[in-house]
Amino acid sequence: MKYTVLYNPLSGSAKNMDVEGVFKSKYPDDEISFTDITKIEGYKEFFEGLADDVTIIICGGDGTLSRFASDAYGLFTGREILYYATGTGNDFLKDLGCSPEEMPVKVDQYLKDLPLVTVKGKSYRFINNVGFGIDGYCCEVGDELRNQGVEKVNYTSIAIKGLLGKFKPVTAKVTVDGKTKTYNKAWLAPTMKGRFYGGGMLPAPDQDRNDPDKFVSAFVMYGKGKLKTLIVFPSIFKGEHIKHTEMCEAIKGHSVKVEFDRPCAVQIDGETIKDVTSYEVIVE
Repeated sequence: MKYTVLYNPLSGSAKNMDVEGVFKSKYPDDEISFTDITKIEGYKEFFEGLADDVTIIICGGDGTLSRFASDAYGLFTGREILYYATGTGNDFLKDLGCSPEEMPVKVDQYLKDLPLVTVKGKSYRFINNVGFGIDGYCCEVGDELRNQGVEKVNYTSIAIKGLLGKFKPVTAKVTVDGKTKTYNKAWLAPTMKGRFYGGGMLPAPDQDRNDPDKFVSAFVMYGKGKLKTLIVFPSIFKGEHIKHTEMCEAIKGHSVKVEFDRPCAVQIDGETIKDVTSYEVIVE
């Protein structure tokens, strides 16, 4: 067999990982090459220079896999893609129900028919979610902490501090398949392709990435002050928050537009974009 490992040296545990050693021990009798994925300038040229019998292994976190899926979308048809998760949250792997011992796992079937999100006039494919509200705030703060040299970022702690006053809720207008609702005191307004985000949170527990109708789920946590929201928030890790119908709502659809009344950070599979007032998701 022939493999090309596309690895992200900046992703989670990959920083301290002997990438070549791991894969050469896993495939001792196979031909393996290694490429720093952050240095690939164009996937069209990359795939044109790759033999048809080479299997790709993506070695990185959810953000690495998402960027590959978006940037190389439609270019790897018919080629086997494997995934070796080295991120901190690894929500994609959780959603597949796979354990680290099973890596690398075959994922090319999950990188097709991905929803498209447009933010500030630029469009991206995503594999897990688009987050707006306190989740975008958490990614923004997490980026700042990593820039300061913090290696292990505690997103739960950031979220709690945000709920206690660092993040101010917004008025959100959410349009799903042409039907619009306005939510006051909105804390979260993600759109989910998979079930998990933020290192294990389940905002829309009934979402299914394998749904034959290709629905995504728009979720909103809204309407309550910081104390009530703080009490309910931990239950999102088990998906039990959805029982609080007075402050949580998930709506399935094929098109979602979320508009905030002030700029906030949005995150796309963990990648942050600042000063955003709206995003729009389309399932093609």
